Amino acid sequence: MRIPTHDDVKAAHERIAPHVHRTPVLTSASLDRLAGAGLFFKCENFQRAGAFKARGASNAVFGLSDAEAGKGVATHSSGNHAQALAWAARRRGIPCHVVMPDDAVAAKKQAVAGYGGRIVECEPSYPAREAALAGVLEETGAAFVHPYDDPRVIAGQATCAVELMDQTRGLDAVIAPIGGGGMVSGICLALSAVAPDTAVYAAEPEQADDAARSLRAGRIVAGVAPQTIADGLKAPLGDLTWHFVSSRVADILTVSEREIVEAMKLMWTRLKTVVEPSSAVPLAAILKHGRVFAGRRVGVVVTGGNVDPDRLPWMAG
Repeated sequence: MRIPTHDDVKAAHERIAPHVHRTPVLTSASLDRLAGAGLFFKCENFQRAGAFKARGASNAVFGLSDAEAGKGVATHSSGNHAQALAWAARRRGIPCHVVMPDDAVAAKKQAVAGYGGRIVECEPSYPAREAALAGVLEETGAAFVHPYDDPRVIAGQATCAVELMDQTRGLDAVIAPIGGGGMVSGICLALSAVAPDTAVYAAEPEQADDAARSLRAGRIVAGVAPQTIADGLKAPLGDLTWHFVSSRVADILTVSEREIVEAMKLMWTRLKTVVEPSSAVPLAAILKHGRVFAGRRVGVVVTGGNVDPDRLPWMAG
């Protein structure tokens, strides 16, 4: 297991700069009042392919040799990494094969196909994903780009935190949602070098709380059939992401499904920006655990904005 370093982050920043957006930081006086804290929203929902995943995917795809790239890339993903990898592969002009659970959001499947990705469907379980991917890799010889447990991907995600610290001085803490832990690991990696005194928090649905339970147990605890509207946060931690989470994350805070929906509504109405349920989890955690953040300047990573407008979580039925 190779642990990425800050040199990898600097290299990633140069490599992906021509391909990704430097996303904006938004603030809201009304959300600050509700939270009792100064909140700075790093809006990766404005990123290429609609999510922060474009950073790690671009770093992996454009870091391949020509010989490796010629066989294409492959991954398994419920949505945002799938879209990002298909998008990055199209920019490089190489094939992309994506294993997706058959219950993945239709809009995300359509986006993958729109970027030219070949979709292989599987049952909605992690073992099923891995089995289907093994078949794809054997068939194609493509380079596997893991959605999060990959040093190239983590170094790419770390560029988001580097940007945030450059755009917003003097943050006391940064919080991001956690599923497999790629973004949180990137934040840990970046802040260890550029802002070692800034605390890192993660936020997670109560119904997919394996990362929080793992942090309490001091070892990776497997999730049990997570069911949450925050579909991007169902993945389990990996060995590489656990390295960062276990050594650098101050706490993992959990929230209910109702709290996620209410936070998502607030971000749509107060920030005037489209976010997906996973992106609302950190704000929900800040509002629920106010004592942790009271009076502090907090960076909030808004991880993505890929939603199906016909299946918003507050719609009846």
